[in-house]
Amino acid sequence: MTTTNESIEKAAAAIRKAYDTGEACAPVREFIGETDLDAAYAVQEINTKHWLDTGRRPVGRKIGLTSKVVQTQLGVDQPDYGMLYADMDVGDSEEVALGRVIQPRVEAEIFFVLGDDLDEEQLTTADVMNAIDYAVAGIEIVGSRVAEWNIRITDTIADNASSGLFVLGQQPKLISEFDLRLCGMVMERKGEPVSVGAGAACLGSPINATLWLARMMAKVGRPLMRGDIVLSGALGPMVPVSPGDVVEARISGLGSVRAVFAPE
Repeated sequence: MTTTNESIEKAAAAIRKAYDTGEACAPVREFIGETDLDAAYAVQEINTKHWLDTGRRPVGRKIGLTSKVVQTQLGVDQPDYGMLYADMDVGDSEEVALGRVIQPRVEAEIFFVLGDDLDEEQLTTADVMNAIDYAVAGIEIVGSRVAEWNIRITDTIADNASSGLFVLGQQPKLISEFDLRLCGMVMERKGEPVSVGAGAACLGSPINATLWLARMMAKVGRPLMRGDIVLSGALGPMVPVSPGDVVEARISGLGSVRAVFAPE
């Protein structure tokens, strides 16, 4: 399939319409194919520029597809990324209207807040660790603007890496204060465990995932900067949510964080 500028624009428009109306669209791979990652990121970039022009404030990035199992399912060998905006931030335990996200699901992650810029392509693990100001437990409320989560890799990249909202915990820790690889995670929904995992599930370590992201963002000209929030990738399986659900994630050494969904 040959991807044209017109088809990229059509895919971007379909994503924006779904975002504006709250009604999911058909898979955009119909326009850009299933394997053209450059075209998918071109779609994402068109909408990034659109949303920046409309006044949305960028506050960081999210990393997706950090699970090797999910990468295999989608036929890729690397993660993906998406933009974070200030209007995606939800307070710990603040009630969220389910309608704010199309087809919401949740996953527990370690979030980093940067204290220094990461604006060079030839970054090292040490550069990333030195740049992190603190870490917190977090919940990403993932959403897909593609109907029935019928996605392939190009769909989710085009759809800003299936971003929705995010909830930062309020117990900041230095990364030297806990084990990033071996920290355990348990996520409960209404008091029942629904997802378990550990730091090592995220490309071997959330630092590895963040290094990949920092290099990639420097390469594409949107480097990570001081103050940016980084959602470093899921520590366990993604879980759907319903009206009235209360989801709490606990990560060893980082405390807990809750996402509360309004009743219907």
